[in-house]
Order: sequence, then structure tokens, then C-alpha cells
Amino acid sequence: MYFPTFRPRRLRRNANLRRMIRETILSVDHLIYPLFAAPGKSVRNPVGSMPGVFQMSVDCLLEEVESVNDLRIPAILLFGLPREKDDQGSEAYASDGVVQIAVRTIKDKFPDLIVVTDVCLCEYTSHGHCGVVHGQEVDNDATLDLLARVALSHARAGADVVAPSDMMDGRVRSIRQALDQCGFEQVSILSYAAKYCSAFYGPFREAAESAPRFGDRRAYQMDTANAREALREVSLDIEEGADIVMVKPALAYLDIIRRVKDTFNRPVAAYNVSGEYSMIKAAAERGWLDERQVMMETLTAIRRAGADLILSYFAKDAARLLQE
Repeated sequence: MYFPTFRPRRLRRNANLRRMIRETILSVDHLIYPLFAAPGKSVRNPVGSMPGVFQMSVDCLLEEVESVNDLRIPAILLFGLPREKDDQGSEAYASDGVVQIAVRTIKDKFPDLIVVTDVCLCEYTSHGHCGVVHGQEVDNDATLDLLARVALSHARAGADVVAPSDMMDGRVRSIRQALDQCGFEQVSILSYAAKYCSAFYGPFREAAESAPRFGDRRAYQMDTANAREALREVSLDIEEGADIVMVKPALAYLDIIRRVKDTFNRPVAAYNVSGEYSMIKAAAERGWLDERQVMMETLTAIRRAGADLILSYFAKDAARLLQE
């Protein structure tokens, strides 16, 4: 019988050997945990389509952040739900907005935790779009000043990183200029550089109460069929001042993560989005798969594709397993 000179199975025969030659390492340091800040007190509203995820008032948010900090997860991403919505999304840049209050409160108690804030208008506008609407169209250039005001209000509250997710052309430059002119040169920009118009966002829109009232977001989010366009978007954001670039969603776009990682000398983030999370949760609840194993396989795949940072609603569960 012929035996090959090299038997790959030799290095798979026990856990320590497998661990020693493992090519892709997933650690707690790679995780960012998204959270939804809501107005009021003692608010902890479960999101029906996202088991284990809640809209939380700042007092409850502090308890959640304490558990994040105890798990040594280095960063959180904050989304906000306003008290009221209007056509300009004015609560997004109000000094007493829910995100601004949450940032101040969290940084006061956990100064070393990295607080990333989502910079967009869709949660705050009465029409649910990510910018200023004229007729049935989102006005790109009229939106830029508002996005810069949002980012600046987050920086003044103490945010370490601002993350524009709107996909307006030129928004990174507008935000960078506003931050620098007001003395916030050290605040970083994590740009949603390649954000696709994806059906995987469905559960998030329930959590953030951000579904558009008319039309959709195809005129500003990316076509799901395009790859070269993603590289152009990332290149533009880097030229405008992005410190970190993001691909969103993650699982259906692992090829994009890899191409971005191979092309650009910047940290790459990937968003393991709500639909990806909810699919695993739903299948696990029905006993169709092992939630823990699929969760870790998914996060490892995103790392293997090239992501330096992973935003995931699984972050706390993954952190516990990694520490075990």
C-alpha cells in the first residue's frame, strides 16, 4: 500500500497540536459589541427578531456595559433611539440626545472602554432615510453638514471613534474637517466604507426602529452584485481620512473583506449583522444546529477572510467561550 511522505492528519490528532499550528486566531481583542440606547429609565425592551438583544435606557445600559468590561471586550458600538423624530433628525446631534448622554455616562464610569458611535440619521428622521429628503430623493450634499454635526456632538460627549454609516459621498471628509477644526484630531473615524443594500438588515430595523417610510436605500447603499465598486468606495474613504474601513454585512461578503484587506494598508472591520445573528439563533432554537459551534465558526471565518475587528451581537457569548 502506498503512503504519502507527508500525512496532514499527523498534525490534527490532538487539541494541542491543532492549537499550535492554527492559522487564524480569534480573540476577545477583535470584538466590538453593538448596543441600542433608548430614552427613559429602567427600559429593557427585548427585540423580538433578535433573541438576547434589547433596547436599553442609560441606567440599564450601564449594567450591560459593566458585563462587557468584565469580559474584557475592548469596545462597544452605540446606536440611539430618539424621544421624537423629525425630517432633519435633529435629536441625532442634540447635546442631550440619548447617545450623547450614554457616551458621557459610560465614559465617566468606564474611561478605558472604547466607545464607538454610529453616525447616521435614519433612526432619527421621520421618513427613515439616512439623510435630508427633498421630494422622494435623499440630498447628498445637504446631508453632509448634519452628519458632521452628529459626529461632532458625539466627540464632545467623549466618543473615541465615530462611525458614519450613511453612505453619502464625501461624508468622511466633512466629518474629519469638522472634528479637526474643533480640536478633536484624536477622535478616529471608522467608516462604513462598503455597505451593501442587504436583506440581512431586517432585524436591525426593528431594533433601531429605522425602516424607511417610503422607497428603499438602493440609491445610496451599494448594489449587492458589485465588488470593484467596493474597492473604489474604500479608496475614497481612506483618501478622505478614514482610520478604519468596514465591510457590511460580513458573511455574504467574505470575498470583499479579503479584497479590501489585500488592497489597502488600513485596519479592516466587518459587521456580523442582525440577519446573520438571527438566522443562527432561530436555527439553534429549533435544534437544527449547535449555536456555540456555528457562532465560533462564523466569527473565525470572518477573521480568516481578513477582518481585524468584528462587530457582532455574539460578542459577549464569544468572549465567554474564548475565556473558557
